[in-house]
Amino acid sequence: MSESPKYLNPSEAARRLGVSAKALRLYERRGLVVPLRTGAGWRVYGPEQMARAAEIAALRGLGFRLAEIGAVLRAGPDGLEPALAGRQAALEAEARRLAEALEAVRALRAGLAARRTPVAAFDLPWPWGGERFELLELKPVIFLVGSLGSGKTRLAQRLAETLPGGRFVGLERDPEAAAARLDADAGLRSAVERLATDIDVPATGPVLALLVALADGEGPLVIDLVEQGLDAEVQARLGAWLRRRNVGRSLILMTRSAVVLDLTAAGPPQTVLFCAANHGPPRLLEATPGLSGYESIAGCLAPPEVRARVEGMIAWRPHAA
Repeated sequence: MSESPKYLNPSEAARRLGVSAKALRLYERRGLVVPLRTGAGWRVYGPEQMARAAEIAALRGLGFRLAEIGAVLRAGPDGLEPALAGRQAALEAEARRLAEALEAVRALRAGLAARRTPVAAFDLPWPWGGERFELLELKPVIFLVGSLGSGKTRLAQRLAETLPGGRFVGLERDPEAAAARLDADAGLRSAVERLATDIDVPATGPVLALLVALADGEGPLVIDLVEQGLDAEVQARLGAWLRRRNVGRSLILMTRSAVVLDLTAAGPPQTVLFCAANHGPPRLLEATPGLSGYESIAGCLAPPEVRARVEGMIAWRPHAA
């Protein structure tokens, strides 16, 4: 025996649709949806009325005005495609306008920043041609990203040399040496334990070596391929910790991991120092979809399983004949 259709009063219908009762009443006044009436004259919504109201709510969510929705509904199925195409074109134009506005704001901020004293300034090493580079601000976390051969390792080393109190941590992170340091330094051991708890990772193996590097000292820390030797779960937890980190020593972290630098994660934009493959001067970018450089950043990142296949690959510079 089939179940009889469920009829809802206006407040129940509005709750199911995710709209206000006032909005539902407005749909009715415009003739977009016509509720049924009980024997006592009360308004109720059956399956057909709910389906129509859901269409209206969906189109409203896409930014259609009620007059536009009325025209679409009167035209039937054939009227929906051109209406959606027009709305898509309008949204794309708005996205371009917003992207241009964001670029203009960034340019203005860059102009203001140019009047400040840089925290690091030097002539760029090979593979650049000695152009002047200035870093105007140190944030809690800056990701250093670029393709193979883009020069990011040399840039990282120069940053560590130039930043006051800076230190460079290369790929040779020895877990045994890290464990020996903890045995000899109770304060560092406590700091590493707190850090491991905060990130929610085990303080063993390559993770321990990274934790010791992060916990040791106070000056800016520049780390070569921060994900080196870390499994996918640890990389994900490290990335989540870095996204919520807004205090403490400044970290400049080279990465090619799409979970350490997760461009899809919710939250404020992550700051990236990007080294282009054409060896244009490195530039600071906010990893925001639609902004200049976003796709280039995304193209330099890969999931942990892909990174594991190419671990150890380096760019090769041929010797002159």
